[in-house]
Amino acid sequence: MCGCCDSYCCQRFCEWLRDGCILFAIAVVAIVATGIVLIIVIFGGPLQKIKITVEDASLTRFDLLTDPTTRLAYNLTLTMRVRNPNWAIGIKHDEPLEAAYSFDGQQFDRVQVADEVDKQGARKTVVYLLETNSEGRGIALGNAGEAEFKKEKEDGVFEVEVKLTGKFKYQLCKTKCEFEATCPVKMQVSPPGAQVVVFQKVDCELSKSDDQYCKMVY
Repeated sequence: MCGCCDSYCCQRFCEWLRDGCILFAIAVVAIVATGIVLIIVIFGGPLQKIKITVEDASLTRFDLLTDPTTRLAYNLTLTMRVRNPNWAIGIKHDEPLEAAYSFDGQQFDRVQVADEVDKQGARKTVVYLLETNSEGRGIALGNAGEAEFKKEKEDGVFEVEVKLTGKFKYQLCKTKCEFEATCPVKMQVSPPGAQVVVFQKVDCELSKSDDQYCKMVY
């Protein structure tokens, strides 16, 4: 075809064809470069930490029993929200996700939140409803702890620490992440049938480590 470029029409056609090829090559390079950048950002960039909040909590009973031993009687309900903000990377639990409840530094209960085989997709949110109760579970508060319980009971607001622990794997990644999150939850005792108490949402704090917020396990 280029042999006819000695004529004006063929010369114009060759110039158009050459310019078109250049533009096409530029477009291909731009598309490939954009794709590479997106892959690096989505799959090779820094992973965003999961976000955990306590959306609601209610306490219909919270009593300290001291005869014959120190025990805690309670009825506690918690609504927990776990968010995976990563664009294209889901997570899979490698161990059960568990929540431990403590008062004045002393653990009094522990519940399972999610199974070790549970998965959570990219940019997905899972809401868990946790219910736990006891007619009298042993707790080692000591004199100082019992005094704190009495004070909070007089104030009408109890503070229960909820500690969430687990280990999960980011899908498409080789590493596993052990993490710990602490949620200081303040609640008023509201017996069944009483006026509903407004709860203030709590943002849980992820423990810091050399891996930003979780301990990577290879």
